[in-house]
Amino acid sequence: MQKVRPLKRFGQNYLVDENILGKIADEINPSDNDFILEIGPGLGALTKHIFERAKKFSVVEIDSRVVEELSNKFPGIEVIHKDVLDLDLQKIAERKNSKLRVVGNIPYNITSQILFKMIDNLDVIEDAVLMMQFEVAQRLNARQGTKDYGILAVIMQLFADINICFKVSPNVFYPKPKVNSAVVHIYFKDTRLSKEEKKFYIQTVKAAFGNRRKTLKNSLSNSIFGNLNFKDSNIDLSLRAEQLSINEFILLAKFVQNNFTQSK
Repeated sequence: MQKVRPLKRFGQNYLVDENILGKIADEINPSDNDFILEIGPGLGALTKHIFERAKKFSVVEIDSRVVEELSNKFPGIEVIHKDVLDLDLQKIAERKNSKLRVVGNIPYNITSQILFKMIDNLDVIEDAVLMMQFEVAQRLNARQGTKDYGILAVIMQLFADINICFKVSPNVFYPKPKVNSAVVHIYFKDTRLSKEEKKFYIQTVKAAFGNRRKTLKNSLSNSIFGNLNFKDSNIDLSLRAEQLSINEFILLAKFVQNNFTQSK
């Protein structure tokens, strides 16, 4: 491929270490029936390793400079020239008649947005193998009561099992990021929650952590649910959000859904 300089506005840090690329491909380990969707292939470093193993494979790339060359270098794969945040994952899964396996060295500046997008579409996603900032990976697996236990942990841990596969040094990227990275394997779960229940769970968690240093009572009163009376929620409102278990967040979200709907 032609010499293409990574662009800061796209959060590009190209992974250039063949050993790490091979380890990621081994973690993905695609079968013949898997449909792989790679986010941000860039120059195709990881794409090359997956292309050798996957039969059903599409990539989504925002950078117009590499789109044509990706198509030429990897004949037969679909190259979608788009921002991943604007991608309709439901339509892709329907068109491919398959659940998606999402992979990639994702832009670190939109990691949370990508994760929430996958949660919104988890009914069509099998799993995800993603490179992300190591500190973000740690937050995904944070335990109740710790400083890292926040919105990402409480939402992701309900909807997925998360495995931090291995840590990655800045030295294997061009340009070198200022942070350590990690490859994370996310296995999405069938929670049997309706779309409405999922929406209220996410809104409740975000509201509870809206004023992290304050009690739940204060944080919730400053949220979109400020008009609700939480007295009968069976949750200790003198606690802070990081002190609640995921099961307690589920109970709180059910209370919010029942009473917020009735109060409208």
